[in-house]
Amino acid sequence: MTQMVTAPPQDRAARRQDRAVRQGEKAAVRADGAAEALIGSAQAAGELCLTRGELARAVQLGIVRAGPPAAGGAARFARAELERVRAAAAGRPDALRRQVETVAGAQAAAEVLGVGPSRFTRLARCGHLTPVGYRINRYRAVVWLYLAAELREFADREPGMLRGTASAEDRELLAAKGDLRPRTWRGRHVGLLLRRTADPWARAAVLACVLPEEELRGAVPDPAERIVLAALAPPPPYGHPQVPAAAAVAEGLLRAGPPDEVHWYRTSLEFALTGARGQSKSTGERGPT
Repeated sequence: MTQMVTAPPQDRAARRQDRAVRQGEKAAVRADGAAEALIGSAQAAGELCLTRGELARAVQLGIVRAGPPAAGGAARFARAELERVRAAAAGRPDALRRQVETVAGAQAAAEVLGVGPSRFTRLARCGHLTPVGYRINRYRAVVWLYLAAELREFADREPGMLRGTASAEDRELLAAKGDLRPRTWRGRHVGLLLRRTADPWARAAVLACVLPEEELRGAVPDPAERIVLAALAPPPPYGHPQVPAAAAVAEGLLRAGPPDEVHWYRTSLEFALTGARGQSKSTGERGPT
């Protein structure tokens, strides 16, 4: 009986990424069979009346779908997608910009809600408001970003929370110096990434990147599979700092912390890997097919 030889995991991961690019290139073909030209971020942002940062946020939120990336990894966009987004704005040029508008820090966010900074901070720390991103300032402190549209919706939906005393549950959390902002942001970030792919190995890689290294090794004892998951890991989120000192602070935000949160991601990863391995079983390879 001939023994099946499997390729090194690094090669399998590279083949998987090449295949994804080829599939994306096929998706950029119009119904009449002609290739559709893809445009870069700067031009796409200009056509949508956005800055490049606002376009990146729109992609993060799933409002604008990026096409297959350029060879160097730069985002590109199909003109049909830009036309779809413009049509969804229904003739309101500022509609998309309002969807992605962010405010940074408690003072600015509190002004949108019409409350004081201390009340806003309490609401955010207790998990009633979820950040959409972060910055690390010059003092290496985390500055959370919030969608202005979500703050306005919260004010309309929960006027009672903008005044009066905190609930007993909130007071207990604050007394314990708890802060749910990193956790709620991670949940949002992972959810957005999972919605952008249906590939089981890529989904497993999203879940794997949230786990601390020791927990990841426990959930994925096979080194070859860990190499594959690392190769498919999503890039750092938009706004992640490049300066080493600031990046070190931000790295702590990317990993699950509380035991129950770690358990949830580990269980989810193990479930995702069961499906991914089942997809690959027919090929005789460990890793994406």
